[in-house]
Amino acid sequence: MKEFAYRRATDLRDALIAGSTGARYLGGGTNLVDLMKSGVEAPDRLVDVRWLPLAGIRETPDGGLLIGATTTNSDLAAHPGVRRRYPALSQAVLAGASGQLRNMATVGGNLLQRTRCGYFADPSYACNKRLPGSGCPAIAGQHHNHAVLGWSPHCAATHPSDMAVALVAFDAIVRYETLDGGGEIPLEEFYPPVGDTPQRETALPPGALITAVVLPGSAVSPRSRYRKVRERASYAFATVSVAVGLDGDGGSARIALGGVASRPWRARTAESSLLAGPPTADGFRAAADAELSAARPLPGNGYKVTLARNLIVAVLEEVHA
Repeated sequence: MKEFAYRRATDLRDALIAGSTGARYLGGGTNLVDLMKSGVEAPDRLVDVRWLPLAGIRETPDGGLLIGATTTNSDLAAHPGVRRRYPALSQAVLAGASGQLRNMATVGGNLLQRTRCGYFADPSYACNKRLPGSGCPAIAGQHHNHAVLGWSPHCAATHPSDMAVALVAFDAIVRYETLDGGGEIPLEEFYPPVGDTPQRETALPPGALITAVVLPGSAVSPRSRYRKVRERASYAFATVSVAVGLDGDGGSARIALGGVASRPWRARTAESSLLAGPPTADGFRAAADAELSAARPLPGNGYKVTLARNLIVAVLEEVHA
């Protein structure tokens, strides 16, 4: 591992000054430190933000929740308000990692974790995310667990976060701070389309620090589920996952997919299709087919389209039961 400087931020401004001069923010380190060990990441300086007063979960005036960026994944999954109002989020976090990792990992860091593509993780291979213009060997190589939606000739990797899939389904908003002031980004817009710039993984301004994630009261969905299919029973990244939530009157559904694209995929086409008729098995299948009509599987991952279709239908049937 390359040598690096480390210090603990004393307050928010201290952290932002360091971030504006090129230091990397360190939360739980469950992704960044691994990438530093493998040589994918090589920061000169780390600024520990875990001890800033950014942890905790509180209710918002509209009945939603504000989740501090340094809240641990364990605390998020166990919070009574999350489990009662947004149960799919708690289920997604619990499906995402072991208890030891959840105890260390933070909400802000989870949203910033990088792809687990094997070519990205091995510096001996070309990768447009690591070195723009070097190519994407996954497209002609091992891609059985890569994207079927929204990928481009420059990158076919998938986004690894379970938490982010549920948050997208619930219209979450990311709050951040910079030295020039704060801002907000809907999580659905937080991850740009991969296009020809796969190295640009978020819409955050340079030096920005995530301070909170807001779940709006309009998205409260006690009837929600997250289901994840993975290659082994122990903790593994999603082959395909689905978050589904019903709005208060059960008349409309929120759907997001994981493991199928470079970002959490909000299934807007499927949601619109469901509004056209009663909640029946035929309607669920038609909605899934409408969403997945845009899929462009690679030669080795066409099975994901069938898997995603069946998973969407199964979870819709479960929440409507």
